[in-house]
Amino acid sequence: MFPMSIRTFLRAFAPWQVPVCVAYVRMPYSSVRGKIPRRGNWRIIMTQDTWLHQRNFRHLALDTLWFGGLLGSSMAFLTVYAARLGASSLLIGLFTAGPAVVNLFFSLPAGRWLEGRSFPKQTFLSSLWHRLGYVCLIPLAWLLDAHGQTWAMALITLLMAIPGTLLAVSFNAMFAAVVPPEQRARLVGVRTAVMALAVILTTLLCGQILDAIPFPVNYQLVFVIGGIAAAMSSFHLGKIRQSPGAPPMRQVGRPIRDPARPGGLRFGDELRNTFGLRFLTRAGDKSLLRFDLLHTPFGPLLGAYLAFYFFQYIPIPLFPLFWVRELKLTDAQISIANALFYITLMVASLGVQRISAWLGNHRLFVLGAVLYGIYPLLTGLASDQWLLYLASLMGGAVWGLTNSGLLTRLMERIPEDDRPAHMAFHNLALNIGILTGSLVGPLMGDALGLRGTIILAAALRLLGGVLIGIWG
Repeated sequence: MFPMSIRTFLRAFAPWQVPVCVAYVRMPYSSVRGKIPRRGNWRIIMTQDTWLHQRNFRHLALDTLWFGGLLGSSMAFLTVYAARLGASSLLIGLFTAGPAVVNLFFSLPAGRWLEGRSFPKQTFLSSLWHRLGYVCLIPLAWLLDAHGQTWAMALITLLMAIPGTLLAVSFNAMFAAVVPPEQRARLVGVRTAVMALAVILTTLLCGQILDAIPFPVNYQLVFVIGGIAAAMSSFHLGKIRQSPGAPPMRQVGRPIRDPARPGGLRFGDELRNTFGLRFLTRAGDKSLLRFDLLHTPFGPLLGAYLAFYFFQYIPIPLFPLFWVRELKLTDAQISIANALFYITLMVASLGVQRISAWLGNHRLFVLGAVLYGIYPLLTGLASDQWLLYLASLMGGAVWGLTNSGLLTRLMERIPEDDRPAHMAFHNLALNIGILTGSLVGPLMGDALGLRGTIILAAALRLLGGVLIGIWG
């Protein structure tokens, strides 16, 4: 054990709890007086790789702090703003369906294009182009009428999806490249807590701003907050560096459970899963689309996941319309519901390992998938904000369990030495589910009404959980 004074010094240089590699060197004391702590004629220094890891840890933590600010401002209230402008459910469905189409066509080429390139550099550049879209939201109220603004927002989110797809793939790969495997779980834990806290505080702040300032200037201020947060997040991504002497990444590995997955948008109880995108950069000369995999046990599993994603996204475009037009909620009430969702999501994420050890990964996933309909069920039955608050509390906890089980079960069912092709098919199933669910939901809403469709979607999510239990 080091003496207390030396341990204190090491902790001061490792604020994100990175194990510090130390070296003892003999050098003239006069050359380092006041710069390096002294113990006799020996001095403590860190290796260059250790210093770089700590620097990356710090910027990755600050990145997710600002990303949480973006998630709690522009991303949380974009569809609510569209609903208040009078957007139809089909148009709001395009906010998620459009990016899904882009991801379908661009994610595999993006993975191929990134092979052999600098992941930190491409992450930074793609984040700049992607986050520029949040800045473009600010002047819309000055330039266009309500109808024009809704279509402009849909077009902006569609264009953002092109660099957003590259950002999602490159960030996933960059995280794996710059963070040592033994430190990923600890850093992800820090990022989860920091992001959740930032989302909660920013959402509550924006809700108060929206209620206190007249429309539409209030939303412009929220978009300004989101634009600043987006710029700062990109700034910290630009500070991340890969060690020059780092060995090339192995062709196998486990996905990153990082919660701050950039490149997309979040609406309702949607949390898009991009955990396996880094495998798209590791195919080498192998084909990523091997349809023979569909004739293996992976085929029914993929079908269950596709059904799960399809049923998940049916009510997503309807939630903001239901909050605004049926429940007549204020923006402050909507912000409280979002904050409650993230509070229980964070708590559930912290305790999911213990629950998984008790139930097992498969049972945990099936339980979460079956209970996944609680959020739309309670939302559809609500007549005021109180039942929506309960839906948010329970929905966040259920999604915290479901998301972990979804990842773990997928990794159990696919071979470790052939993950790029399997994860490519999973990415296709995810985006097909997003696309079809986001378009079918508004059509059902027009035919059955918002409340009826949301309650029916709860039953369909229950069916998706049953399919997961059978084939998953």
